[in-house]
Amino acid sequence: MSIWVNGGLETAGTARVSVFDHGLTVGDGIFETVKAVRGRPFALTRHLDRLTRSARGLGLPEPDLDEVRRACTAVLDANPMELGRLRITYTGGVSPLGSDRGDAAPTLVVAVGRTTRRPDTTAAVTVPWTRNERGALTGLKTTSYAENVVALARAHERGASEALFANTVGQLCEGTGSNVFVVLDGELHTPPVSSGCLAGITRALAVEWSGARESDLPLDALRRADEIFLTSTLRDVQAVHRVDDRELADVPGPVTAKAMRVFDERAGADLDP
Repeated sequence: MSIWVNGGLETAGTARVSVFDHGLTVGDGIFETVKAVRGRPFALTRHLDRLTRSARGLGLPEPDLDEVRRACTAVLDANPMELGRLRITYTGGVSPLGSDRGDAAPTLVVAVGRTTRRPDTTAAVTVPWTRNERGALTGLKTTSYAENVVALARAHERGASEALFANTVGQLCEGTGSNVFVVLDGELHTPPVSSGCLAGITRALAVEWSGARESDLPLDALRRADEIFLTSTLRDVQAVHRVDDRELADVPGPVTAKAMRVFDERAGADLDP
């Protein structure tokens, strides 16, 4: 396995990042997960645009996108696979032991791992913790993911693959690594970015390609929805057949099935939409 670290490829055994890297010590970093199909990244331009927005929001120097593209190409060429999870990590670099950043250049790491296509349906649970729609990191894809680790562990304990959050005012927000869509009275809705959810790349494409409405939704919309689905880089569009103790159809409903079909067709026709 070859990994890009700060300007060149290293093997998994020789790749090194300092123990004083700010991404490690205080979570001062951002990342993108990109689907790679037979060695080619999907929607890379959109992912790099969001990487830049996240860097600005965190106060990091803007990444050199030409270098990031070179790194992605090098890693994918060195690690051929049918379906991959390409991970771009960009941190504050070597810094003092504390919240202050040092003067070192940022750290860039690009790696890839094999993955498989997700099942057509999955289960989700709601969790008692909330997303802060007014937080300093809201809307940024940062490496500070410990909250998601805890919530996802709760989901796995309950036989689910995703945990869903409300925000501080009780509105439906997002999953640990996904956006959520619901069908109410025949109309497709998803929470707006103002709810505190991440502006997911797959979410944006699903909104464009399905005509979903961005709507403020109470958490109990999950109890009333005729259909529910999740979107994310590696899920694409995935139906939900259970939320907590509520059972939905075992197969994707008509709105979800259409969204899945359209996404597959459009994504297959253009790898950088």
